[in-house]
Amino acid sequence: MSSPQINSILTTNNNLYISPVLAVTHEGHQTRRRLLGQRIGSTATRDLYGKTKRIQEVVCVYVCIPLMLLNLYFMLVHLRLEKVTTVFLMALAGIITADFASGMVHWLADTWGSIELPIIGKNFIRPFREHHIDPTSITRHDFIETNGDNFMLILPCLVLMSRDFLTLPEQQIQDSYCWFSYLYLLAIFVSLTNQIHKWSHTYFGLPKWVIALQDLHIILPKRHHRIHHVAPHETYFCITTGWLNYPLEKIRFWSTLEYLIEKITGYKPRDDDFKWAQKRT
Repeated sequence: MSSPQINSILTTNNNLYISPVLAVTHEGHQTRRRLLGQRIGSTATRDLYGKTKRIQEVVCVYVCIPLMLLNLYFMLVHLRLEKVTTVFLMALAGIITADFASGMVHWLADTWGSIELPIIGKNFIRPFREHHIDPTSITRHDFIETNGDNFMLILPCLVLMSRDFLTLPEQQIQDSYCWFSYLYLLAIFVSLTNQIHKWSHTYFGLPKWVIALQDLHIILPKRHHRIHHVAPHETYFCITTGWLNYPLEKIRFWSTLEYLIEKITGYKPRDDDFKWAQKRT
């Protein structure tokens, strides 16, 4: 085995992992080695996806979808035309909040923590490491695996909204309707974030309406999201609509947070991500 090959083979958690970028001279060999590294590294993280995790995702999806539909029904029944403008603005605020929340969660999981952490490591950080090793892996996830975690996050919100619609008097519902509009659109776009992210990596077979939404930048466009996937994956973390990526980058929001956290704690950002992905800059 040649020296560049030896230098680019690592052992991680007793799994053989070949770096996605190998120092080989021949362009064809380099492409094959990179793809092989992606496949083996992705398999190493994929093996951490267990039966218990799958059950959690299935339960969350099957409970959440009826609650989404129930709350949509209540939202339509209680809608009053004189409030349409305010409702629209509150709904828009909910979408923007979802975009920021997607960026915050994405940044936290990409930048800090480790797969070895109890509970959250294998269950929640693992998909982010897998994604940087093999960005197309998300396109091979089914609906349950893609959306299960996000559906879990919005369950408490949908349950509380359903309770309020079923128990509160009409006047109180009307008084809180703008707040419900904000919460509902926030919940819907949070739940769709991973699906939207998956679409941004899907280059064939997308419905025309999805492509139209991407082209209009109503949801995360492919070209926009590619910026994040330039190593070392340190910018453009918002993956719902991507609307906040440019302004947050201009004010150096993420890099400032990383600087402060490293100064206070001594922990280096993306240390675990580098270990798994082995991206060379």
